[in-house]
Amino acid sequence: MTPVCILIGALGGEGGGVLAQWIVEAAVAAGYPAQSTSIPGVAQRTGATTYYVEILPHAVDSLGARRPVLSLYPVPGRVDVVVSSELLETARIVASGMVSADRTTLITSTSRTLTTAEKMALGDGRFESDRLLEIARSNSRRLVAFDMEAAAREAKTVVSAVMFGAVGGSAVLPLKREACEAVIGEDGRGAAASLAGFALGYAAAQGTAQADTPHIALRHTATSHVEALPPAVREFAALGLARVVEFQDRAYGELYLARLARVLAAEKKVDAAAQYEFDVTRECARYLALWMAFDDVIRVADLKCRASRFARVRHEVAATPDDVVRIVDHFKPGMPEIAGMMPRSLAERLLAWDRTRQARGKAPFGFALKLRTDSVTGFMALRALAAMKPLRRRSARFAQEQVKIEAWLAAVADAADWTCAHEIALCGRLVKGYGATNERGKRNLAHILDHLARGGTFATPALRGAAIREAREAALGDEGGKALDVTLAAHGVAPRPVVAQPVRWVRKAVSR
Repeated sequence: MTPVCILIGALGGEGGGVLAQWIVEAAVAAGYPAQSTSIPGVAQRTGATTYYVEILPHAVDSLGARRPVLSLYPVPGRVDVVVSSELLETARIVASGMVSADRTTLITSTSRTLTTAEKMALGDGRFESDRLLEIARSNSRRLVAFDMEAAAREAKTVVSAVMFGAVGGSAVLPLKREACEAVIGEDGRGAAASLAGFALGYAAAQGTAQADTPHIALRHTATSHVEALPPAVREFAALGLARVVEFQDRAYGELYLARLARVLAAEKKVDAAAQYEFDVTRECARYLALWMAFDDVIRVADLKCRASRFARVRHEVAATPDDVVRIVDHFKPGMPEIAGMMPRSLAERLLAWDRTRQARGKAPFGFALKLRTDSVTGFMALRALAAMKPLRRRSARFAQEQVKIEAWLAAVADAADWTCAHEIALCGRLVKGYGATNERGKRNLAHILDHLARGGTFATPALRGAAIREAREAALGDEGGKALDVTLAAHGVAPRPVVAQPVRWVRKAVSR
């Protein structure tokens, strides 16, 4: 008379409530007592809700006048099936004690939806997926892990259908496959896609499909120049070329390849035997593409008015074809963003004017802008900005970025030792984000190049490379820069110059 206990963890919009309802309906249709409850929570992405279901695997008719009292809340150590649509959420459920090594079948997706904290990190703030899977495996009786997101995408359905199939295929529920498919139905909107997703999840749990569904291959621009690169470099180079061409034009892509060729030639000089498999060029291919396709007003406008973005928003809010979805974008452009679109001479005058204002104690120039992207007026405004792509080459921001990119690549090419060149190439990670974060990263990179890559006194190239690595890791690990200053001082390097901040006097409001 022990019930089967199922705990479901799903992010907002993934249909966790529908999954719980399917399980209960399938159990009731089979003649078993069942009930479900939901517990709202927060996942630092969108809303996260856990759903708890209990099924008594005895037919109601066999109980006579008796009726079971089922629990409303899961108890640690007494859960038979835990299914989760996101790997880190799975680890959270494990940490709560709901998964036990002697009882629980743990079904999890290997896909990740990054948390806010992971995205905010200057370096690679992601939790290690292999470590999370090992935690799940060591704490459960049986682990079923596969990419539910990819399976749902393949079936063109929501992830809850794939989760339902995995639960049904786990052989823990007292339900046959036909009973589960019956509650999904064959007719109605999305029924066929849900059944297809159910089949993929069922096969994964039964072990008749690969545990990790392969990701959909990215299409990229392939050219003879990319094919001429070493095999270890081609993948990043092809993806980087596609990104750069999409950002600007074909000529910009040719510049990207020319820069890579220069780095490759320099690497062959310091590693003629290709002992390190051209890792310097591979890392440059990655970070060079990200830097050359920098985020400016034109790119942001282009991304926000694409058809794929509207489709993604409708999918995230689970809108039906008949639903009207309103999209409001909030912008707050400042003088650096505005001046960056202008020619250099005009940009310098605008920035000087803003610096004068700030020196008098005024706040930096900027204004808030709210656009209804779903409206004709708002959409056309974004399209007008996106259409300025051909003018980007004449902008002050474009010229500034090219100068800084060349300085970084020159430091990589001029390094006399492979280790130093590799560490300098990895310093491309410092340039990321936009606004103040982006500017701070470029200032840190310039300081490292001037005082460690080219300056400073080191007994061996290995010591110079180690100093560059320590400075890079310190800059990525501390947004405030204190760790970087400590590292620079430890190597006898001048500290970063202090960025002037004007003092603003605010009149105190007097209440009457």
